Amino acid sequence: MASVNKVIIVGNLGRDPEMRSFPSGDQVANVTIATTDRYKDKATGEMKEITEWHRVSFFGRLAEIAGQYLRKGSQVYVEGSLRTRKWTDKDGQEKYSTEIRADQMQMLGSRQGMGGPGPSDDGGGYDEPRRAAAPAPRAPAAAPRPAPAPTKAASGFDDMDDDIPF
Repeated sequence: MASVNKVIIVGNLGRDPEMRSFPSGDQVANVTIATTDRYKDKATGEMKEITEWHRVSFFGRLAEIAGQYLRKGSQVYVEGSLRTRKWTDKDGQEKYSTEIRADQMQMLGSRQGMGGPGPSDDGGGYDEPRRAAAPAPRAPAAAPRPAPAPTKAASGFDDMDDDIPF
């Protein structure tokens, strides 16, 4: 039977990339990326957040790009696979750590300052994209009639979105 080991995350860097080089000259960049889920607590009705931290490793050219352009707070899209490494700590204990080995990375947000401070930025990451003002809408020749709003019975939905954990 075939298997799939694929991870896709979109999140923000928790700190600047940690760069290392292999004796061969190849580079590796290690980062931690935070992803946050927001949901409405059914019992209390209040909004809650859960942040998960992911260790991500970039290799080769991707590591060079990460080291050059990514900074704490940068928002990135990462695709890769899960890898578990076994290592021995300073006390001789065997440890395991699972990380994402990145195959693809896309920097999100604007390029203003390439991760440096922008006019309304406190020094980390990329600003949200600045949007140009939309052109003024043209006046229609004849105003279309609005469609009647569906009733609860007609639509079949009854505020089910209150239960969705987004």
